[in-house]
Amino acid sequence: MKGIKGSIYTIKSFDDLALRESGVHSLHPAAKLIVVLVYIVFTVSFGRYEVTGLLPMIFFPLLLGAAANIPADPILKRLLYVLPFILLIGIFNPLFDTQPAMFGNAVLAQGWITFFSLFIKGVLTVTAALLLIATTGMESLSSAFRSLRVPKLLVLQILLTYRYLTVLLGEADRAVTAYSLRAPLQNGVHYRVWGSLAGQLLLRTYDRAQRLHTAMCLRGFDGEYRTGTSRPAGGRDFAFVAGWTLFFLLARLYDLPALLGGLFA
Repeated sequence: MKGIKGSIYTIKSFDDLALRESGVHSLHPAAKLIVVLVYIVFTVSFGRYEVTGLLPMIFFPLLLGAAANIPADPILKRLLYVLPFILLIGIFNPLFDTQPAMFGNAVLAQGWITFFSLFIKGVLTVTAALLLIATTGMESLSSAFRSLRVPKLLVLQILLTYRYLTVLLGEADRAVTAYSLRAPLQNGVHYRVWGSLAGQLLLRTYDRAQRLHTAMCLRGFDGEYRTGTSRPAGGRDFAFVAGWTLFFLLARLYDLPALLGGLFA
């Protein structure tokens, strides 16, 4: 139960972070969305053996989180959920790519270099996506998607899935609470009732979804999720997109750490 309530609290905490006031929060949602998408594309485009070249890309999430006054704890906690998948994807690289290569002053297998590169890319892209949600909010992001001509059905599916995920978690919490009250001496849910409990949860969720859809239709829902009028993009928004895109381009075309090291040397 504590885990389900914690998940609900986490989703709502990101909505609260998006309501803060800062220079980053006041930027146009489409500008932030474009910059994060460009950032992800440039980060993923680095070669599999490039590690030091990725280091300048760390500045974007660090500066964005600092400028928006986003605490590190909620971002790091959500990042911990993704780290096992990133590690699982790249942990076998050293076993298959054993050719030696120089990494600074050390000699490592090329598989370790590809593993470090994949790990950095995964952490940076996921962190950028989390910061985008924490500084914009899903409703503003949906408005940005629509302004970029993303199909209405896809945007609606993403928004409703995110918005009513708490409804599903609430139903699961009530089902587990009811089970624990009927079996107070058991530690958790017994594996023999997993199937029936999942079936009951599916039926309860379907019934709740029907009531939600009926309530939305009674309030005039016609397939378009309206999030309010968005202000037009201004000079700050264009400067934000142009400035970061230029930085990403320079970091991708040139090895900035090597250039800076050469200047200081």
